[in-house]
Amino acid sequence: MRKATKTATLALAATVSLMALSACGGDGAGTANESAAATNEARAPDGRKYLSQPLVTEIFTADPSAHVWGDGKIYVYPSHDIEANITNDDLGNQYAMRDYRVLRMDRIGGPVTIGPVALDVKDVPWASQQMWAPDAAYKDGTYYLYFPARDKTKDKNGLGKFMVGVATSKDPMGPFKAEPKPIEGAFSMDPAVFTDADGKSYMYFGGIWGGQLQRWKDGKFDPNGSDTDLMQDDKPALSGKVALLNPDMKSLAEKPRDAVILDEKGKPVLGGDHDRRFFEASWVFKKDGKYYYTYSTGDTHFLNYAIGDNPYGPFTFKGHIMKPVQGWTTHHSIVEHGGKWWLFYADTQLSNKNHLRSVKVTELKFNPDGTIPTIDPFVD
Repeated sequence: MRKATKTATLALAATVSLMALSACGGDGAGTANESAAATNEARAPDGRKYLSQPLVTEIFTADPSAHVWGDGKIYVYPSHDIEANITNDDLGNQYAMRDYRVLRMDRIGGPVTIGPVALDVKDVPWASQQMWAPDAAYKDGTYYLYFPARDKTKDKNGLGKFMVGVATSKDPMGPFKAEPKPIEGAFSMDPAVFTDADGKSYMYFGGIWGGQLQRWKDGKFDPNGSDTDLMQDDKPALSGKVALLNPDMKSLAEKPRDAVILDEKGKPVLGGDHDRRFFEASWVFKKDGKYYYTYSTGDTHFLNYAIGDNPYGPFTFKGHIMKPVQGWTTHHSIVEHGGKWWLFYADTQLSNKNHLRSVKVTELKFNPDGTIPTIDPFVD
């Protein structure tokens, strides 16, 4: 019996059978449409129906970074949630992920293949634990996997500091071989790499609370620093970071800059504006000459977007992409495929536990002026 589907049955008391819940066959491939049809009556604890169904049910996946490479297929680089038996806390200790597995599909709604282990924390020389949300990039025949993990130092909580590493492979599914050291100048978590039309690539990163971004205020890590968002509600919010990558795709070409989010008056969004400020999960895409900086608000659980004229920003806040999902964290990606745009996200439908999530996908639409209608992850 698959652990994920068993958990779903217990948590949601679904009326469908375990066989109906399974979206994947024994070979690691499943059909999302079949899963949706089999579970279209599954409801959240408050009785609402889900907008979308999990892409896979054999394993728990979250923080999906979706890409379309040269073969036209969709590759999703998620984190791989596991049962940790750790009480929830603001440091994220319950998110004890230790490896990555890549998802592949020819089209949205088609069969989904779960790849083998692409990278394990034990094979990263500098890392100790918690392989959190990754991203990927491609250049000149090589695939690059960017990932955060705690190093082997110890802070006041007895935990390592989050750094960002990179691993490479000739196959988009891996396995990937990690560089012996983390990327110098990159820190915290949630790396996301955007490649512009001119071939230049930029890395966005950072996350507060458990992601420790607030401990890098002066460019150096404070092992005894705050574990909150600095609690400075009347000052400009802490910004995510952005830096140009060198052509080798393994190092930063410059000191990271702030990816500043402005309000409608052109002023930086304040730290107390929890519905609009940055918390984590940067993702950038370009459409019609505009750069969309998208991110999660964390404790208010919105996916937001802001628009700028260049990869560095500043970016002007425009609205919510998605309302809160079931579960604490909201981490996403946005990709174009088949003439449509798609939002990949995750929720806790199959487990009802914040640290055991499942990746989903739904269409993302745009208004004629480039704004995005807000998506509700529930249909009623």
